[in-house]
Amino acid sequence: MIHDIAFVGLGNMGGPMAAHLAAAGHRVTGYDLAATARARAAARGVAVAGSAAEAVEGADLVLTMLPAGPHVLDAYRELTAAAARGALFADCSTIAVADARAAADLARAAGHRAVDAPVSGGVAGAEAAGLTFMVGADDADFAAVQPVLAAMGRRIVHCGASGAGQAAKICNNMILGVSMVAVSEAFVLGERLGLSHQALFDVASAASGQCWALTSNCPVPGPVPTSPANRDYAAGFAAALMAKDLGLAADAATATAVPAELGCRAAELFADFARGENAGLDFSAIIHALRKEPA
Repeated sequence: MIHDIAFVGLGNMGGPMAAHLAAAGHRVTGYDLAATARARAAARGVAVAGSAAEAVEGADLVLTMLPAGPHVLDAYRELTAAAARGALFADCSTIAVADARAAADLARAAGHRAVDAPVSGGVAGAEAAGLTFMVGADDADFAAVQPVLAAMGRRIVHCGASGAGQAAKICNNMILGVSMVAVSEAFVLGERLGLSHQALFDVASAASGQCWALTSNCPVPGPVPTSPANRDYAAGFAAALMAKDLGLAADAATATAVPAELGCRAAELFADFARGENAGLDFSAIIHALRKEPA
């Protein structure tokens, strides 16, 4: 049974996730390098430690939500030495499959257990405890972590052994990135042909062009009132994060000799778009780049 949880990385995703665990009755001790993140987590019921190593002392489960693979590997080198032997490490960051497997190896070499559990759903999903978790783990470790993940999400999928969760995440986001480019191109083409946004949406959303990028995250204001396009593209899922995930997918495609022409081209488009001030915009703002106009 998992009684004590450490949560390292209390940012826009990790903070709400840790708060949901505390609200569910778990004893949660967290840490983040940013004082503001620590303060927000403390206000939501998370006990804040003085360091990451202090946070994991005595924890049954160590959760991490960090920006990139090097951060995760650096954290594991420190935290696997500080945690009680036999702790279960679960990384919820989105990182390369090879980095996920390397992190699991570090944990196991130190006498711990390890799973990778990246998420889909963005900040809104984290706030609403509506995330989807894609888990790479053996059967016993998946069974142990599943009830904890259920406090933060609505769907927990066992994808296979270590690294499989990350593999599922980057494949899913490659589909999403390519879909958003295709939907945006269609709206730009429709504009040039004199078609209204609403008319195109009404047709495509009820026909074979229907997809999440269209019906939930429509890249033009109007047809879907809850889409970021109606809020000046305030990020639900930032363009910089999509660029990162597509870069991971493109790297994996290269490493495995998969052509992935559309995925790699989407990675290039988002990498170019997400430089500078566009990085914090929602990824649906890519439509501005396809129109060749400032975001």
